[in-house]
Amino acid sequence: MFLRQAFNQVHQFSAEQLSGLSDLLSPELIAQCMENTGITTIRRRRLPMEMMVWSVVGMSLYRHLSMEKVVSKLDILLPGKKPFVAPSAVIQARQRLGSDVMKSVFTQTQKLWNDKTPHPDWHGLTLHAVDGVVWRTPDTKENDEHFSRTRNQKCSSEYPQVRMVCHMELTSHLLNSASFDSTSVSEVNLTTELIEHSPDQSLTIFDRGFYALGLLHRWQATGKDRHWLIPMRKGAQYTTVRKLGRGQELVELKLSPQARKKWHDSPETLEARLITKIVKGKEIRLLTSMTDPLRYPGKDIAELYSHRWEIELGYREMKQYMLQNNLTLRSKKPELVIQELWGMLLAYNLLRFLMCQMAYDQNKVMPYQIGFKQASLFLIGQLQLLPAVAPGRIPEVMNYILDMAESFTLPERRDRSYPRAVKRRPSRYATRPSKRY
Repeated sequence: MFLRQAFNQVHQFSAEQLSGLSDLLSPELIAQCMENTGITTIRRRRLPMEMMVWSVVGMSLYRHLSMEKVVSKLDILLPGKKPFVAPSAVIQARQRLGSDVMKSVFTQTQKLWNDKTPHPDWHGLTLHAVDGVVWRTPDTKENDEHFSRTRNQKCSSEYPQVRMVCHMELTSHLLNSASFDSTSVSEVNLTTELIEHSPDQSLTIFDRGFYALGLLHRWQATGKDRHWLIPMRKGAQYTTVRKLGRGQELVELKLSPQARKKWHDSPETLEARLITKIVKGKEIRLLTSMTDPLRYPGKDIAELYSHRWEIELGYREMKQYMLQNNLTLRSKKPELVIQELWGMLLAYNLLRFLMCQMAYDQNKVMPYQIGFKQASLFLIGQLQLLPAVAPGRIPEVMNYILDMAESFTLPERRDRSYPRAVKRRPSRYATRPSKRY
């Protein structure tokens, strides 16, 4: 049984907790994305285009395997004289597929999976975060020309690099949108592409590196109740409009002429709420678009910023666990690098959505409490077995996934036993102990 047939059987599974995967990543959805991006084929090949989407996803799920072995492992080949496929055939099939299809599939599935997942809210707002990450590509001439290298006055990076910015829902770690380009493009410029995909009734937490008043204004002006929270830049000038309580004030920040030229729809000033709090003897100043102190208490807002770290944990899950610390991407051509990155984001969202179902099948367990490392290994193994499972046993496999959820639930985080300390850097050479007299 092919993988496509297996997922069609999964579609018929009617458990309330777990939706059919075919309903979320169905052949019809993939075919629609291919049609929208202009990818059509008349010739019937051993590597069909709709199944090549799964092979690109498998590149990230099976990072330790070559592409031809990934194709064989997922059993996506049509019957033929040979039980395997040549490496060149896989590359040619990926080139025919392109990157626009993978982007379209990611965009469609993230909406489906986010709609299927009940996200908890804070005062009516779902919690999100935006942050950047850098990916390393193989050192080829094509990648070097398309993707730049990070440089300073003395040296440059050893590999061409891709800068990526993602928008993540914090309780489920599901990605809403992503944008990436050469490292010569700033994170702020990449973030402008995420604005249209931001959901209404949401709060997005930014790092201090995204401090751009024009960006923040456009973020809140697009849609309904799209709020933001960001640390105030050191030395930023503002005018106090009125006090809102202890450690809180309504302020006006003036946009520079350069910012108004870049963000042509921005006003001369941006009104925001400034919250000042002392944490461990250090003054923390946060700016937010939530100017109503009755609806959004200042004490709760100050505690929210620490949740921004969830997106950093998400990047660690991608790099360290899903990609198994293989920090250099596979693809040697820019178009295939972009395709691989969209496939990686799609693979991460697929695993995270299944973990959401595992979490909500239990009582009082949030998706971020599911251990990603062990749960992902388990889920990848179950996905691998689906083509060999008899159609009648598909519901049994789905129930087994839910039954195993409790074994992957992490305990509550303990408080730090000892404070952080700077340790002496170990030496490469053995040292002779000093003599004692």
